[in-house]
Amino acid sequence: MPISSFLAYISLEKKYSPHTAKAYHDDIIAFQLFCSTHYDSDDLLGVHYPQIRSWIVSMVDAGLSNRTINRKVSSLKAFYKFLLKSKQISESPLQKHKALKVGKRVQVPFSNDEINEVIATLSDESDFKSLRNRLIVELFYSTGMRRSELINLKISDVDFSQQIVKVLGKRNKERYIPLLQSVQETLQRYLLFRNDFFKENTYLFITEKGKKIYGTLVYRIINSYFSTVSSKVKKSPHVIRHSFATHLLNEGADLNSVKELLGHSSLASTQVYVNSSLKELKKVYNQAHPRSTKNENL
Repeated sequence: MPISSFLAYISLEKKYSPHTAKAYHDDIIAFQLFCSTHYDSDDLLGVHYPQIRSWIVSMVDAGLSNRTINRKVSSLKAFYKFLLKSKQISESPLQKHKALKVGKRVQVPFSNDEINEVIATLSDESDFKSLRNRLIVELFYSTGMRRSELINLKISDVDFSQQIVKVLGKRNKERYIPLLQSVQETLQRYLLFRNDFFKENTYLFITEKGKKIYGTLVYRIINSYFSTVSSKVKKSPHVIRHSFATHLLNEGADLNSVKELLGHSSLASTQVYVNSSLKELKKVYNQAHPRSTKNENL
């Protein structure tokens, strides 16, 4: 079956996560079902672009956003690229397809004050749950790691002697991120509580029942704390990651360093954070440049 061989390819060779592989699978199956319903055929090897275009139109009519539609078509494009590579087809039906236009999504980072205020609310807590939540906030902001990366951290990934944490990123790529002294102190306090009750579990972050922490719980933790200090529409772990990158760039960090810390494979992914720091960069520029009007009276 072409679908199963494609899924094996992206999982085993491309090292895509199970979550990503499932998304690809669901998108391709959705298109196959559309073809079966509207064209009385589920043969994906004999598909032509008009069928794909009809599927796109049906998704537009169903009210899906252009961004969502592009993601689904992208799954299909990767599938046909694989079929072409494995010589199961001679030409991709998506060869001349152009993605639908989407507006640029502006991601507003948390301010330093908002992040400091959240950490301050947790500073006096000394029970397992509060220390865990504080550590989650501090690690997100001091390392910029992804939610999935934080969830999969193990105790053995923390190296206090080197003051670093090992992170397993996308496609199983390892990277090492420095740990601030303040984060190390929170880590040590948290581990005292954690190891007293839950020595068997090797994962760093666990629930109060000793099970590995999960994505929706991490999201709820971040959302609940930041809802008390921020009026921003989106309050998620990714916004903290965005804040980490933006604040580093605002303070003069170079793009390549931020790229490595974030675990991006290319600078193009990191450059989206530059836009958030442009306002701050313009302010610094205007204050520092000899020809700036702000310096004329100096």
